[in-house]
Amino acid sequence: MTAAPPIVQEYLVKQAPSKTQGGPTRTYHILVVDDEDDLLELVRYNLAKEGFEVVCVSSGEEALKAARKDPPDLIVLDLMLPAVDGLEVCRRLKADARTRDVPIVMLTAKSEEADMIAGLDRGADDYIGKPFSPRVLTARIKALLRRQEAKRQTEADVTIDVHELSIHPGRHEVTLAGRLLELTYTEFALLQFLARRPGWAYTRTQIVDAVKGEDYPVTERSVDVQVAGLRKKLGSFGSYIETVRGVGYRFRA
Repeated sequence: MTAAPPIVQEYLVKQAPSKTQGGPTRTYHILVVDDEDDLLELVRYNLAKEGFEVVCVSSGEEALKAARKDPPDLIVLDLMLPAVDGLEVCRRLKADARTRDVPIVMLTAKSEEADMIAGLDRGADDYIGKPFSPRVLTARIKALLRRQEAKRQTEADVTIDVHELSIHPGRHEVTLAGRLLELTYTEFALLQFLARRPGWAYTRTQIVDAVKGEDYPVTERSVDVQVAGLRKKLGSFGSYIETVRGVGYRFRA
């Protein structure tokens, strides 16, 4: 059996953890981002021991690339990273439709209140200062994953009903006056995004960020084409998707 690295052995002696209990019921994918190799190995070792699938990267650029290519279930993100720091990585991930719902735990040597608030303001879900207990980090991760799973189940079960239109996210179905509509993935995502907040006006860029992700190439014309196609499939109900001159679109309240 391969021995744990020295830094891991040191933590194991200090923490004297009991045998693993209550590990994940399915394999969760965790992305860990830190520029300290020893700390990456410490976190990887402890999370892998709990049954998590762990991917480690050491820079903000690598983190963004890895998260967008294969969105993880949770990200452990260091604040003090070279070039693109943790706060900027967090902001970009939360602005991207592909990764905005991924929980983020900020992990950093900085413990000042201002840094903690800055991370939470950019969308971080939790904050742990260094030095830290691997068992505490693992417990926080498990708690966030449980909350995320509960939220996912709730959202999938909640039907969006507006007038005669009914949108079921879990079944990925839309019915109009009881009739099932055949929508593409993008049309469904667009309709769901607008209908969740009737009366709210969104720019074309906001719509694309929500449906495709912030790095998706877009022109005003491409959004207009999607809206035109959706209106056509909605028939007389298509008028509920209103054009807001100089802004974009909204769903009539």
